Amino acid sequence: MKLVALGDSLTAGYQLKGAEAFPVQLERALKAKGHAVEVANAGVSGDTATGGLARLDWSVPDGTDAVIVELGANDMLRGVDPKVTREALGQIVRRLKERKIEVLLCGMLAARNLGPDFGRAFDAIYPDLAKANDVLLYPFFLEGVVADPKLHIGDGLHPTGEGIARIVAGILPKVEELIARVRAKSPG
Repeated sequence: MKLVALGDSLTAGYQLKGAEAFPVQLERALKAKGHAVEVANAGVSGDTATGGLARLDWSVPDGTDAVIVELGANDMLRGVDPKVTREALGQIVRRLKERKIEVLLCGMLAARNLGPDFGRAFDAIYPDLAKANDVLLYPFFLEGVVADPKLHIGDGLHPTGEGIARIVAGILPKVEELIARVRAKSPG
């Protein structure tokens, strides 16, 4: 089974050894649980949801069974209008579904210093899109990591290899649900 992790630096493995990057650790964890999977790293540091949409077709090749979409953190950090982020992520999800590719949408939460209006608009993007498009949702990609400085590299934003391991442990049940959806579509 072929999975693609489409994301930004959190997926790419910013300043980490290759073996510590999210797709590599996720593939290792899935194989340890008996899943025959490959997880391709389509993470680009600094990418926004609009950037991910622009490279969607070549980042997700034919033969891909499922995509883990992890985009939006840079939109939030740059204060991009949440409507723009919502539109781009919505197009990504819809285009993948049109290609019969299962989707796991990874949520992001707005930094509270961006104000309550921005926070409400941004935080609602992920659950709204997951519900409207019937795709799986992992509510907050950095769950269990964001508040622990020991799990960040020096910049205070990006996870260490140990931080990525914590993310993988948290998201693993949702990824197994994603795999189950793929298998249910194509028995045998």
